[in-house]
Amino acid sequence: MIGLIDYGVGNLFSLVSSFRMIGEEAEIVRTPEEICRADKLILPGVGAFGDAREKLGEHGMDEAVMDAARRGVPLLGICLGMQMLFETSDEFGMHSGLGLIPGRITAMQPRLPGELKVPQIGWNALQMKPHPLFEGIPEGACVYFVHSYSAVECEKWTIAITEYGIPVTAAVARDNVLGTQFHPEKSGRIGLQMLSNFCRM
Repeated sequence: MIGLIDYGVGNLFSLVSSFRMIGEEAEIVRTPEEICRADKLILPGVGAFGDAREKLGEHGMDEAVMDAARRGVPLLGICLGMQMLFETSDEFGMHSGLGLIPGRITAMQPRLPGELKVPQIGWNALQMKPHPLFEGIPEGACVYFVHSYSAVECEKWTIAITEYGIPVTAAVARDNVLGTQFHPEKSGRIGLQMLSNFCRM
């Protein structure tokens, strides 16, 4: 069973629809017990890091996610969900993440050329390293981003970047823990292929 983690800050309808389109059944999970029963997990998220991290921890869902990751359950974080996989974020103060991938989340604005604005919104091309998540995906494929913060100090775990005035971490992987800063569920055929690849991992 693919568990879509519902902690109040993700667009689960688009994800459910995407999995249906690729012939996979995904269930919304809302408790640590349901998380523990999942064969694969998706951690979505939109909004501010601190608020999302607090909501994930309210009923022990954060511990259940970390336990599942330690047991080898494939885990895919999407957008803010990817950011929470890291150690810290400085969005509106300093916050601790799940610590499943070394690195930190920080604002893009101070690092960008002056003519570029945040959030980064729209379709951007990927520069990818070989990884099962990208099987069948052509180099330079475009995916959909919406974000103002990005992961840094994580080169060892970075499997894709995109250019937005600077190289931006687009996807990461550490063993069974993966993350995409972009939204596969909003990235058309390319995104559906990635979700299908994740299901086969």
